[in-house]
Amino acid sequence: MKALISVYEKSGIVDLAVDLKTKGYELISTGGSAKAINSHEGISAIEVSEITGFSEMLDGRVKTLHPHIHGGILAKRNDPSHISSLSFQGISTIDLVAVNLYPFEKIAQANPEDLDEIIENIDIGGPTLIRSAAKNYADVVILVDPDDYSWVVEKLPDKLSLEDRKHLASKAFNHVAFYDAVIAKYFADTASEFNGHLSLPYRKVKQLRYGENPHQKAALYSGVDFEKSSVGLGELVQHSGEELSYSNVLDADSAFRIVNDFKENTVAIIKHTNPCGLSSRSKQVEAYTGAYNGDPVSAYGGIVAFNKKVEKETAEAMKGVLYDVIIAPGYEEKALEIFKKRKRARILEVSGFEDNKIELRSIVGGVLVQTTDSSEEKYDDWTIVSEKLPAKNQISDMEFAWKACKHVKSNSILLVKDKSIIGLGAGQPNRVNSVHLALRAAGDKAKDCVLASDAFFPFKDSIIMAADNGISTIIQPGGSIRDEEVIEAANDCNITMAFTGVRHFKH
Repeated sequence: MKALISVYEKSGIVDLAVDLKTKGYELISTGGSAKAINSHEGISAIEVSEITGFSEMLDGRVKTLHPHIHGGILAKRNDPSHISSLSFQGISTIDLVAVNLYPFEKIAQANPEDLDEIIENIDIGGPTLIRSAAKNYADVVILVDPDDYSWVVEKLPDKLSLEDRKHLASKAFNHVAFYDAVIAKYFADTASEFNGHLSLPYRKVKQLRYGENPHQKAALYSGVDFEKSSVGLGELVQHSGEELSYSNVLDADSAFRIVNDFKENTVAIIKHTNPCGLSSRSKQVEAYTGAYNGDPVSAYGGIVAFNKKVEKETAEAMKGVLYDVIIAPGYEEKALEIFKKRKRARILEVSGFEDNKIELRSIVGGVLVQTTDSSEEKYDDWTIVSEKLPAKNQISDMEFAWKACKHVKSNSILLVKDKSIIGLGAGQPNRVNSVHLALRAAGDKAKDCVLASDAFFPFKDSIIMAADNGISTIIQPGGSIRDEEVIEAANDCNITMAFTGVRHFKH
């Protein structure tokens, strides 16, 4: 029996080699792997060049790409013609292959501009060995994960089941597919938004408690990116609290996206991916209070997000309110001590934020892909279409409301005052219902609020309803065939109206 060991990451290979030797395997190896094995007293590995009759070529680019290697791996042991061909060529079978690959991802992330080094870390021979061994899994054991070394060796040479072998083959093909996807991502055609094929590398971070419901399974995966450091929820740190569920992460993501759209101290409280509270202030504790007061009833059991390190004063102000998740880029030591006393709350830290360039949505039989809605329109970009101009003190509320609006499920209506959400209408099948919900939530506080709508108003009924409840300013994209009718209603009601020219649907 023969085993071929050719690995970049050499942890555990000496023990593997010793165990295989004990089981009666003859060892074959390459370069650094052979040196590591042969440095151990009592075991030795034959260099691949002794099998192939060729020394390594092209600075190590060609080592194992030879019929004497791949023929020995790919031959079907139960096919007499295969065995006859091996015999005629003087090729021996190889029964186990242990391989891991050049660290392309690590090198490309560390030195994204050093193309020569990156190119040299595209492994060719390794993936080919893995594919050959995995293809012939019925006869050849393939190892790509050091965690598998010990249990596989225990079952060798004859207690490894076909299911065990198939499991290892599946792991191997997945390993190579991920590796190739990482390379494809690096070389992605930046001139084209969407290529003809989609290969995206994601690495499992953790198994989640359950999916949206307890009977569903879920896991968290982290993406690979060469243009930024590791940031986002794929790299989260959990300081304390219960195990995360799918919904916890989804809501935390929504909350963290919203607050990171603002530069000033901003706090969001989220339920079912929609903000029931959102506020920006110069002082963090005041931003939290503003967010909480937006809807104290809905805040219970919600997700709280901060865009800056959480201060002790803020943590003190949050006492007495149950939250499922608290997420921030950092915590003062005393604030973290306070939060850790919460038995259930998941206290998450994400060191930074940079939004994805694309968004994926699974559909039956496929996936939808779109660029992320990163459009940022400000007051100077808008058109005031009403006769009445906004008061200077309302402009910051208008910008706040419009920025927040794109994070709310359509049809979305936000009422804002003093850079805080006062009322929210989200996810309704018609816009007038969303207006009604937002006004009802705000009650008497609706007076002099800014109202933001993620899409145009098709009729004037919402404008009249808003005016009847004291709304002073409306911001919307415009673009309806009845824009003139809507503008006329705003003028009749003495309401300021701004058109942004950009719609922000969110489904």
